[in-house]
Amino acid sequence: MIGVNENREELVFYSQGNTDTKRRSMMQQSLFRKALFPGKYIQGAGALTELPSLIRLFGGNGVVVASGSSCRRILPESGLDLDASSISVEPFHGECCETELSRIAEIISSRAARVVVAMGGGKAIDTAKIAADREGLPVIVVPTIASTDAPCSGCAVIYSDRGVFESVAYQKLNPAAVLVDTAVIAKAPARFLVSGMGDALSTWFEARSCERTGSANECGGTGTMAGLCLARLCFDTLLAYGRTARVAVESKVVTPALERIVEANTLLSGIGFESGGLASAHAIHNGFTALEETHSSYHGEKVAFGVLAGLHLTDADPAELNQVYDFCEEVGLPTTLVSLGIDVKERSRLRLVAEKACDPGSSIRKEPGSITPEKVLDALLAADAVGTGRISNPQPAKH
Repeated sequence: MIGVNENREELVFYSQGNTDTKRRSMMQQSLFRKALFPGKYIQGAGALTELPSLIRLFGGNGVVVASGSSCRRILPESGLDLDASSISVEPFHGECCETELSRIAEIISSRAARVVVAMGGGKAIDTAKIAADREGLPVIVVPTIASTDAPCSGCAVIYSDRGVFESVAYQKLNPAAVLVDTAVIAKAPARFLVSGMGDALSTWFEARSCERTGSANECGGTGTMAGLCLARLCFDTLLAYGRTARVAVESKVVTPALERIVEANTLLSGIGFESGGLASAHAIHNGFTALEETHSSYHGEKVAFGVLAGLHLTDADPAELNQVYDFCEEVGLPTTLVSLGIDVKERSRLRLVAEKACDPGSSIRKEPGSITPEKVLDALLAADAVGTGRISNPQPAKH
């Protein structure tokens, strides 16, 4: 992971789309192929019982940064003896912002922690990862929902106190361990799992764009065969098992299909996006965060619409585009702007999304060709128009 920090200046230059083609070509040649992985990955029903032994493995005296549901329900119901395991719990305050990061870092230091546990959803996990990294400590990630691909990665997103995207923070190392209890995941609302599928849906398309343009991945290098293959496996798994996994979680049962989708959302997408790279879908998601009306939509829901817009932006094959719309409709991901709370008639508001998606340093620069806010705005409107038309004229189900 040291290479990420060493190459950040070069990566920013590259992602800004500098027109000095000679320097850009030299920079591409200087990037090595890089991939990153968590130290351990453990998944299955009842896996939470492994937490005390993992904490001891990394030195004991762990601080758990826990989401509200983790504090109220998951930890009390787990049967874990936290006192006997030298585990203290600190509730997460809801936003991965500098205010919360400073608070958590101070608590970690004051309690002389040797390991940090991140328990909850994406923002709780990101907060604990960044705070642990700043204190030079290993982090164990325990996702309680499979709503994003954050758990396995060595990067995290920082927002403002009001939830607007600000920056991506790169840790020195990926999580020391990722512990996924699918019995816990199965009890969460189905919308979380579906949102995770939306985040995972972007993995293949963004990694493919980075591979085609020779762009940098999130590791500070170019993509590997492993990253690209896992990204493709992620996509294929979603198409094959997404619908039945949603049925399982709606019934609050653990099935092989649910296990596969949890792995796709968490491990395959986590490694795939980091070692493959990000492109238009996540850039458009970041653009959506500029609109307060989208804050009630989940990360993966906004990313999923970003996938659709990105496919329009890059002139995707019509059959592939239809396949993605089919999948989104089948599992319940948004295919219209109104489903994200956006009034299509307010084009000035949509233009804010397009402009933020094209910020200097944005991953949208990893797509082929020249990308402008005008083109992104048109792609957003096109994606919405097709999605709206399909709702008005439903397509026959394909299985």
